[in-house]
Amino acid sequence: MEAFIRSLPKAELHVHIEGTLEPEMAFELARKHRISLPHANVEQLRRAYRFSDLQSFLDIYYAMADVLRDEEDFYALTRAYLRRVHAQGVVHAEIFFDPQTHSARGIPFGTVVGGIHRALVDAQRELKLTHRLIPCFERHLSSDSAMRTLEQALPYLDAVAAVGLDSSERGHPPGKFAAVFERARAEGLLAVAHAGEEGPAAYIREALDRLHVCRIDHGVRCEEDPELVARLARERIPLTMCPLSNVQLKVFDRIESHNIKRLLDAGLCVTVNSDDPAYFGGYLLENYLAIQRAFALSRQDLARLARNSLEASFLDAAGKRRWSSAIDRLLADPPAQQPR
Repeated sequence: MEAFIRSLPKAELHVHIEGTLEPEMAFELARKHRISLPHANVEQLRRAYRFSDLQSFLDIYYAMADVLRDEEDFYALTRAYLRRVHAQGVVHAEIFFDPQTHSARGIPFGTVVGGIHRALVDAQRELKLTHRLIPCFERHLSSDSAMRTLEQALPYLDAVAAVGLDSSERGHPPGKFAAVFERARAEGLLAVAHAGEEGPAAYIREALDRLHVCRIDHGVRCEEDPELVARLARERIPLTMCPLSNVQLKVFDRIESHNIKRLLDAGLCVTVNSDDPAYFGGYLLENYLAIQRAFALSRQDLARLARNSLEASFLDAAGKRRWSSAIDRLLADPPAQQPR
């Protein structure tokens, strides 16, 4: 099914740009900035990507971000991601970044957003790949720190479309950041939030009712609350699921145990995404392929997931209609190498 999946116009809605830092680029930037990495070479670093849970991943994720120092680093990182996923059929990307990870190292917000946004603009011009940019607040830090980060973002509202909430979920309920999200909405920003990955289904409800998010990132634990599942289906609240990430971080023991197909069949607006692909073994194409093989998904199933990604995106109505029509044409006339 690979040719068909590549041909599907898809949006990626849950990717952390720092999580696209491949080991080769990490060593290249470490040499540039004369930084010593805790591993001797690319192979050793890749072998370190064996995680027991979310926190074990975050520990190495934040350590590796230290090689990102100047605007050109963020530009190169973003450009590499966009070129890779463009070849996989991504037509629209909504990218997370973690400004607090960088401000804690003395790197200004403008340096980070400047490099990322410049790469996004270049990709739209050169590849026709549209975008939205979403700074995330790190929930293990204080709400005051999040508010300061929001204030740093305000001069860049021409580049930023929404705010998000990520990092360690356990013990950090969404309501901790209610005032920050209220201020963001007042400034005209949309809102999304990680919830229900390691945290309970109650965190999903809290993100919806207290942060007023329009999308839930992950959300796999919604099944703990059947009434919540019914609400998600009824209100078409998107879930940006990341299958390979969930297996790597032990949320599910194997891909066949994932609930994405069950929730898709229940009428929820589930989408496929890569999360931190350099660490979890695959970009968007590899995530689609993994679930296709695990659940024997049909072309119609895959097209529904791609349509969901467009519906859940912050694209304008015309953009959504354009790519949905392209999916209809692809279903009517699949790639030549794809068995009919």
